[in-house]
Amino acid sequence: MSFTKKHLLLIIAPLAILLTAGLGYAIGKQQCAQHNATPNDNIPNLYTNKGAAPPLPNTLDFAGELVPLDVYYVRESLDKELIINCYQHSKTIQIIKRAARYFPVIEPILKEEGLPDDFKYLCVAESGLENVVSPAKAAGFWQFLASTAKIYGLEVSDDVDERYNLEKSTHAACQYLKKSKASLGSWALAAAAYNMGEVNLRKNIENQNIENYWDLYLNQETSRYIYRILSYKLIMENPRLYGYDFCPAHLYHPIPCQEITVTSPILSLYDFAKEHKVSYKELKSLNPWLRNSKISVSGKNYTLKIPQKSKNNYYDLYRHIPNPYVVDTLNN
Repeated sequence: MSFTKKHLLLIIAPLAILLTAGLGYAIGKQQCAQHNATPNDNIPNLYTNKGAAPPLPNTLDFAGELVPLDVYYVRESLDKELIINCYQHSKTIQIIKRAARYFPVIEPILKEEGLPDDFKYLCVAESGLENVVSPAKAAGFWQFLASTAKIYGLEVSDDVDERYNLEKSTHAACQYLKKSKASLGSWALAAAAYNMGEVNLRKNIENQNIENYWDLYLNQETSRYIYRILSYKLIMENPRLYGYDFCPAHLYHPIPCQEITVTSPILSLYDFAKEHKVSYKELKSLNPWLRNSKISVSGKNYTLKIPQKSKNNYYDLYRHIPNPYVVDTLNN
């Protein structure tokens, strides 16, 4: 390459990058405008761009219980988790996007079961709203161990693992938390028990003669646990305040589905998918509790989701679903 060509490339490349970035920004703003929600240019992203300390509230509650922010170690513990999750951009952005799809499933179940709405943030702290598996083999959004899942009525087998069924596992988590609340006396302690187990937590309560979460000396994971939940609550209820700006076009909306109840074994889910004119990938994605290519269990009913097809572009159908949660969040 000649000297002239090298210098020409050095001039053109940065211009191309700037043009691409500008085009991307313009398209993003146009998408937001089309969805009646423009980014708020009056609120700069101070916390993501300038390294400023995220703001702490004067008062805060967890599940209706006051958080004692006037205690220095409580305030500083919350500050630590808020800094971590505010500046863990790639993870936090993805969680906010997923919440638009999964909170509309979780929230009504919490309400039906009589649990405070704040427990949706416990699910965020557990899994980031993904079907992950922990080193201890806890699985799903709510991170159930197989043994605990079975106690609370979830099927765990080679073909079916209902820890990955969001609706059923949410009901099971609610049952666990309500039982712990009745036994331990507070929602904060119930949440701590969810993390470390009620037996271990009770030993700490008895040994230290302390009956509230905030003053207990616990292992590092459980000591940070409620503060991690609270940090997600603050960020996700006030995304723009903490430097995260979204419009509906950016978020992952619920997939419109229809449900099919099967009452007999399915010998091949490949054939089942083909019969219902969906890909095997779609079937498995919408029903992650299907852990094999068949359902061999007899005598049980299973409800499978398949996507609703439209003569419109599938992305447009997915993108334009009304979602009150998203609208409310963006207008805060």
